[in-house]
Amino acid sequence: MVRSFLMLIFSNSILRSRLAGGCLLLLMAGQSWAVMAAETGFSALDTPAQISAQSAHKTLLSVARAGQRLVAVGEEGIILLSDDNGKHWSQVASPVSAALTEVQFVDPRHGWIVGHYGVVLATTDGGESWQKQLDGIQAARLLLADVQVRSGDERELREAHRLVKDGPDKPFLNLHFSDARNGFVFGAYNLIYRTRDGGQSWQPWLNRVDNPMGLHLYGMAEADGVLMMAGEQGTLLRSTDAGEHFEAIDSPYEGSFFGVIAEPDGAFVVYGLRGHLFRSVDSGESWTQLDTREEVALSAASMLADGRLLVVSQSGSLLVNQHDTGFTPVPDLPALPLAGVVESADGAAIVASLAGVHRFDLPGRIARDSASGSRKE
Repeated sequence: MVRSFLMLIFSNSILRSRLAGGCLLLLMAGQSWAVMAAETGFSALDTPAQISAQSAHKTLLSVARAGQRLVAVGEEGIILLSDDNGKHWSQVASPVSAALTEVQFVDPRHGWIVGHYGVVLATTDGGESWQKQLDGIQAARLLLADVQVRSGDERELREAHRLVKDGPDKPFLNLHFSDARNGFVFGAYNLIYRTRDGGQSWQPWLNRVDNPMGLHLYGMAEADGVLMMAGEQGTLLRSTDAGEHFEAIDSPYEGSFFGVIAEPDGAFVVYGLRGHLFRSVDSGESWTQLDTREEVALSAASMLADGRLLVVSQSGSLLVNQHDTGFTPVPDLPALPLAGVVESADGAAIVASLAGVHRFDLPGRIARDSASGSRKE
């Protein structure tokens, strides 16, 4: 679910990043993070997000379910909650004003958010309050300490020292938690960290990933004991040992993948540039292309409760896969680049976009009682 082609809108020289035309842009107006912080006195890592009545209409990049609740995140540290299936939203306090790129919950109470400057936020109360668990400064120091203890290799040491010197200028773009204790955060330039205690501590995982070119990592999914990662330039990485190591596998496409999702039957679906979407039923040994009829980047995907696949695109398309009979676009949508999507408890599509968060009905859906999950006739 990485929605990784969109540009974030910040004022002045504050960092913007997302993908445009498939390439990650990290634009600082010619200034490093350290110089900018020194000259302006502004640090997105230490400045809480401003509470605004217009927050639900700003650039939002990801949306997730926390039980019956919906949680959306986006630019300037915005975190929004909805308890009526996306009809109304309220902003909650965020400890940072960095752009937040992805959110995931493993149950109604435990969730995490990642974002720019290497930010990782966590909640244990369903999103009511958030605490910073990690940032790019801490992440760089962890990597340096790890290299010093683990290998002492001169090249690795140089790269680790450079990461510390650069400051927290590299974003986490996505995350994957299997449960309330075990998870990964990852993003630009092969940055990847693992936790086994719910984010209380983090371990650099770069040396466990077969990604020698340091390509960007955009998505991870899990099915039948296999972890699959997707990334830049057709990168596909697979782990069959519970995430201890990720090995590169043959890819069906040379363009960038912006996400990967696991279907209920254990199949993996990867999606990315120019409408490309592939499905594997054998843990990545082979892939079959599915025709989305899209020519632009696919930015996010989500599984519906009835087993159908929901995909959104840079052009503003919302596509529903009709159980292997092809993709049907949801009609009459505004032409807005879409960044994130999830199904609400009552069966609507909730999308994050450059112009806020929106709710759309889906073709062929059966409405459900949001309290019980039962179907309404």
